[in-house]
Amino acid sequence: MLISACLLGARVRYHGGAAEVEHPALRRWAGEGRLVPVCPEVEGGLPTPRPPAEIQRGRGGPGPLRVETIDGRDVSSAYARGAQAAVDQARRLGIRVAILKDGSPSCGSSTVSDGTFSGTRVAGQGVTAMALGAAGVRVFSERQIDAAVEWLARLEAAG
Repeated sequence: MLISACLLGARVRYHGGAAEVEHPALRRWAGEGRLVPVCPEVEGGLPTPRPPAEIQRGRGGPGPLRVETIDGRDVSSAYARGAQAAVDQARRLGIRVAILKDGSPSCGSSTVSDGTFSGTRVAGQGVTAMALGAAGVRVFSERQIDAAVEWLARLEAAG
């Protein structure tokens, strides 16, 4: 399964840190070689550290989401490249489950920042989470690992 690299301790977040999560299922899956770490922002060509970026709502009309850094630089294409790299990897490896860092403009599965750089979260998905979902990958956040365990067990039982 795909997993945000920062959740495994990789220091790839925008501020150069990680968001490591401890969970027995993650340890088991790592031991079984089932975890495929991914950082769509790095895969898309962004450095670490990098300026904070947020999805800008209501800007640019319909179409692809616009992602801007706090200083107003449009980094949408890097986010789109990273999302496509994650989708390509999932397809190549037959991955149907992902555990991604919620709140991220790439990986957020249930919340993202509101685009004002104020720390306010709103319901929504990041660029990669949306792309993976559209490709048939079930996306869970780091707070939903138990649900991912249950979903994966049902998936495997169904064959």
